[in-house]
Amino acid sequence: MSYRTDREHFMSLVEQVLRELPAEFSDFLTNISIHVEDSPTTDDVRSTGASRGCLLGYFRGVEYPEKGGFFDIPHPLPDKIVLFQKNIEKICASENELMEEIRATLFHEVGHYFGIAEEDLRRFGY
Repeated sequence: MSYRTDREHFMSLVEQVLRELPAEFSDFLTNISIHVEDSPTTDDVRSTGASRGCLLGYFRGVEYPEKGGFFDIPHPLPDKIVLFQKNIEKICASENELMEEIRATLFHEVGHYFGIAEEDLRRFGY
């Protein structure tokens, strides 16, 4: 069932999804980077409580509502959204499914960046 691709192509799909984000969200994605890793780290698994094979993405950083104003910068390091390529590929059977899962996972993690709780994201379908 796995649909595999190389990292370069996977990243191009991620970039395509990022371009599709509505401006009301993308305009606020500042000081954040999007990364792709093969699999979650032990710390990622421990902090989420998810199993290593089921974690598709992870937001590492300070939620947007918790940030101060421009001159009150308590968190100078960029926040990070990480997508786990091998786990996402494992549940996809085609490039279309891969694209949809990248979209769903990325939107889910952007939701966490904006401070939306896990339960609410699930209620919204992410």
